[in-house]
Amino acid sequence: MPPPSFSSSDPVPAQQRRGFWLRTLHQWHWISSAVCLVGMLLFAVTGITLNHAAKIEGDPQVANQAATLPAPLLQALGTREEGNAPLPGAVAEWLDDTLGTSIGTRDAEWSQDEIYLSMPGPGADAWLSIQRGDGAVEYERTARGWISYLNDLHKGRNAGPAWGWFIDVFAIACVVFTVTGLFLLQMHARQRRMTWPYVGLGLLVPVLLALLFIH
Repeated sequence: MPPPSFSSSDPVPAQQRRGFWLRTLHQWHWISSAVCLVGMLLFAVTGITLNHAAKIEGDPQVANQAATLPAPLLQALGTREEGNAPLPGAVAEWLDDTLGTSIGTRDAEWSQDEIYLSMPGPGADAWLSIQRGDGAVEYERTARGWISYLNDLHKGRNAGPAWGWFIDVFAIACVVFTVTGLFLLQMHARQRRMTWPYVGLGLLVPVLLALLFIH
């Protein structure tokens, strides 16, 4: 959308156009700000925690569980010897109930002797192995705390496709918010002489920092 122009020999239509654009830009500005408000706060706070991650890291909490797969479920694993494929539904449900986790339909690594399932998530890493000979199940989960959880959400790390869609929608809302804000700055710049110096400063500072201090 090109920036609105208000030059006209007739002051009344010019004022009407200005009023239209002010109402339109304000509407889009507040709607986009409402949509991205919570996300922007989250990403701003986690930007600080990521920048100082080494100083505020929590102690990882490791939990281990062991179980034995019942014989009918062990047989349900079939004869697959190698490759990647999800666990059978009945096996996944039993593991969910027994271990208190969510297996879902993610692919496991199948071999002749073992089935290995990696289950990383935001702020945590987990893995599960099933010995195909005797059905022995070993499960380990390492949780790194809420700060690590929020940091991983910031990066979209192991957060799943739904969170990825949220980041895309949030980013679009931020673009609308900033672009409409820029147009509003343009419309009010005559009454606020420091508008463009401040905008230029916001551009100049990161450029100078990148050129002078990032090598």
